[in-house]
Amino acid sequence: MITIRGVSYEIQGQPILRDIDLDLPRGGVTALIGPNGAGKSTLLSLIARLKKLQSGRIGVDDLEVGKCSDRDLAKVLAIMPQSGHVSARLRVGELVEMGRYPWHQGRPGAHDREIVAETLTRFSLDALRDRFLDEISGGQRQRALAAMAYAQGTDYLLLDEPLNNLDIAAARHLMRLLRDMATGGGKTIVIVLHDINFAAAFADRIVVMHEGRIAADGAPETIITQDLLTGVFGTDAEILTLGARPVVMV
Repeated sequence: MITIRGVSYEIQGQPILRDIDLDLPRGGVTALIGPNGAGKSTLLSLIARLKKLQSGRIGVDDLEVGKCSDRDLAKVLAIMPQSGHVSARLRVGELVEMGRYPWHQGRPGAHDREIVAETLTRFSLDALRDRFLDEISGGQRQRALAAMAYAQGTDYLLLDEPLNNLDIAAARHLMRLLRDMATGGGKTIVIVLHDINFAAAFADRIVVMHEGRIAADGAPETIITQDLLTGVFGTDAEILTLGARPVVMV
């Protein structure tokens, strides 16, 4: 379980997160949604120790973020950050292999190579293995970054807006893949999304953030309401139900 207690964060005196309390149990897909500037990416970065905690506490199972070693945390939790600042002269296969570093510490073995090969196949990247990152599309690069996080072999996988630069077919493919990882592979996936309909279609749980606070938390069919759209997103868009899932009309 990821446990967040009393977490606040500010930049140059401007509050970004305000006293966040949240539990993210093991298993399933949790989507963090909300308007721009709501604090979603900041919260994800704090969980993954990409930003330093200013107040409060975050625990991942029996590890406490900021007190445990980065290597220990990297063996249970992986993140695909919003902006992947990696060398354009890396090949796709090399990028995915970087996900294994917490385990092999620069000396990959046969087991690491097997995981990289399986990951490339799972993410449909076999044909791109030897291509440099500046030779592939933005969508393919996003997929490679997600594969690197997956190859880390952790129970928890955090993804910050992984659908950026993906067309609808690629976005659906990635979300279905993540859904299968949670359902069949026992992964706990926490994902920041801008598209409320992707969140409603694929997530077990949606956490809505607004002005640095938790505005709503629950199953998609219970929290996606007209009041939520009006109060948090400032829109009067119509909500329809397809199957058991809500769909926000645009």
